[in-house]
Amino acid sequence: MAEKMTSDKPVLVLLHGWGVNQGVWHGVAQQLESQLDGKIQLLTPDLPGFGLCRNYPQPYQLDAVVEMLAAHIPAQSYVCGWSLGGLLAIALAHRYPHKVKQLGLIAASPCFMAQQNWPGMAEAIMQQFARALSENLPLTIERFLAIQAMGSSSARADIKVLKQAIMAYPMADITAVEGALQLLKLDLRQQFAALTQPVAGFFGRLDSLVPVKVTDLLQQLQPHGQFVVAAHASHAPFISHQDEFIQWLRLWLN
Repeated sequence: MAEKMTSDKPVLVLLHGWGVNQGVWHGVAQQLESQLDGKIQLLTPDLPGFGLCRNYPQPYQLDAVVEMLAAHIPAQSYVCGWSLGGLLAIALAHRYPHKVKQLGLIAASPCFMAQQNWPGMAEAIMQQFARALSENLPLTIERFLAIQAMGSSSARADIKVLKQAIMAYPMADITAVEGALQLLKLDLRQQFAALTQPVAGFFGRLDSLVPVKVTDLLQQLQPHGQFVVAAHASHAPFISHQDEFIQWLRLWLN
């Protein structure tokens, strides 16, 4: 996991999603560094058990995972999480409010599983992933990447970018991957509604994992939240619509 940062510059923390690692932020990081000219510090930690972070709690439980992340995130950071990273960012903002100045969600939800009056993933899909993990981890991750890009006009290119990015780092530990998958079953809607930090989000209208209808419900839970929807994006809008995402991110930072 990346080291702590010490500087007067604002810190932007980007948390990756399930099954991948910090490599997914490579393109975004390059753009931010060229456009912001060193005005912010960028921190892209690997989640425990993923990428370069080989240490992780066993059992892989929310409080322990968030505690590990919090240890590497400076106070008053701008924390933005994609997918599972967004769920962890919500937990971080709730448990360690001094760490999170503003919360950003990218195709993320406080409740990923479909519930009554709440759109999300079907339980059958989650069980299918869980079974497949034990049989073939690399193939399961590849299939998950395909779902991330589904519906996007640049789906094939998006998947290629994602694969290249995550392959630059070590494959995640199977125990951590399985544990992280179980975290997606959590319901943090009450914690999300209780947040006092400014909340914003960037979503894809074609997302099959976090249906766009979720944004209306997020607005009800956080009436002052600002949620943007990219019309032709799917579950990885920061890759398929990188320029649009960078523009949103810069506005959010300001």
